Amino acid sequence: MSSAIPLSDNLRGAAFMTLGMAGFAINDSIVKSFSGELGVGQVTLIRGVIASCLVFLLARHLGHMRRITTMFQPLIILRSLADIAATYLFLNALFHLPIANATAILQFLPLALTLAAAVLLREKIGWRRLTAILIGLVGVLVIVRPGMQGFNSYSFYALAAVLACVIRDLTTRQMHSNIPAMFITFTASVAVTIMGAVLCLFEPWRPVTLQHFGLLTAAALVLLFGYYGIIVSMRMGDVGFISPFRYFILLFATLNGMIFFSEFPDGLSWIGFAIIVATGIYTLYRERVVRRQAINPPATIRS
Repeated sequence: MSSAIPLSDNLRGAAFMTLGMAGFAINDSIVKSFSGELGVGQVTLIRGVIASCLVFLLARHLGHMRRITTMFQPLIILRSLADIAATYLFLNALFHLPIANATAILQFLPLALTLAAAVLLREKIGWRRLTAILIGLVGVLVIVRPGMQGFNSYSFYALAAVLACVIRDLTTRQMHSNIPAMFITFTASVAVTIMGAVLCLFEPWRPVTLQHFGLLTAAALVLLFGYYGIIVSMRMGDVGFISPFRYFILLFATLNGMIFFSEFPDGLSWIGFAIIVATGIYTLYRERVVRRQAINPPATIRS
C-alpha cells in the first residue's frame, strides 16, 4: 500500500491564492451592492480603518506583530508603495475603460509575474506551466471579451497597474521569513487606507449609515482573507505553479453575481469558466505527478 503524498508548498500556495481570490471577489461584491452611495475614497478609508484595526488585534493576539519601525524597512516600504500604485492605477483605468477591457488587461498579471520571476529570481518555468497560464488567459478573454473600440490611453494605466502588482508580489517573495505574513497584511491594509484618506480630499463626503458601516465591516473581514492569502501564497511554492489560480477570481465573482445580483453568464462565459477550471485541475494533476516521481523515482535500467 503506497503512503499518502504529503502536501507540498505548491499546493499550499495554490490553496492560499484561491482563498485570497475568493476574499477579493466577495469584497468587490459587497462594495458593488452600495456603489454610488459612497465615494471610492470613503469606502477605501472606512473599510481600511476597520481592516487595519482587526488585523492589528489578530496579529497582536497571535504574537505576530513587530515593532512599528519594521514597517519602514526598504522592502516593506517598496511593497506598500507598489500596492498603493496598483490600486490607484487600476481604479483610474476602471473609471475610464469598459470593465471587461480593464479586467482583461489585469489578467496578464499571472503571465507577467511568472516571466519576471524567471528572469529576476531565476525560477524555473516548465513549458507545461507556461502553457497552463496561457490557456487560462484564453479562458479569461473568452469570459470578458474586451472590445477593441473600448481601449484608449487609460489602457496604459491598467498595464502600469500590472507592473506595480509584479513589483509588489516579487517584493513579498523576497521578504525575510522572520517577518510574519500577518504583519505584512497589516502594513498592506494601512498603506491602502492612507491612499483612501488622500482620495477623500478630492471628493465630497457622503453620509454613512449603519447599514453602510455593517457592510464595510464585512468587506474588511473578507478583504483580510484576500490580503493574507495572496501574501502567504507568494512566499511559498513556485510562482509559475501558483499564478494560474489567480484566474479563479472570475469564477468567484461570477458566482457572487448569480447569487446576489441575478447576473447569469452566457454560453461563451461557461466555456471560459470550463477552460479556467480545467487549467487549475491540470496544474494540480501535474504537481501530484511530479511529487510522486520525487518520492518514488523510477528505477534505472542497467545495460
